[in-house]
Amino acid sequence: MSVASSPFDLRGRHQRLTRSATATALAAASALHVAWGRGSVFPYRTSTALSDNVIGSSRSPSPTASYAVACALGSAALLTAVKPRTTTHRAALCLIASIFATRAAFGFAGRTDLLVPGSTSARFRRRDRLVFSPLCAGLAAAIVTSARRTD
Repeated sequence: MSVASSPFDLRGRHQRLTRSATATALAAASALHVAWGRGSVFPYRTSTALSDNVIGSSRSPSPTASYAVACALGSAALLTAVKPRTTTHRAALCLIASIFATRAAFGFAGRTDLLVPGSTSARFRRRDRLVFSPLCAGLAAAIVTSARRTD
């Protein structure tokens, strides 16, 4: 029995669990963006509250913008779900992780508006620092873990 297939291969098991959980989180975020593109205001009561809390602006993004983010998140979920076997796949995962890490850094600094103009509401900045930025940082770390070689 090889080390890679050993039931005691905790590193491989950890990596599979990380890939699965990360892909699930990314797929859920993708589905949420599809719902927003279709007009849902979940988990808020109004589109104004949704925009203020999630976008940081009084203007809602277009359905096309929501679908574009959903496609990007869905693609990231698919790439993360599959064990990377090629350098290209690992490089793609590292690129995705760097995007999430950059988003986290700007959010922690309170400057998401430099990446997404108009994201200036005080409510959004608070939520960005407490929820969105830690989530992006965690996703970045998990995606890097998923990209590592286990052999």
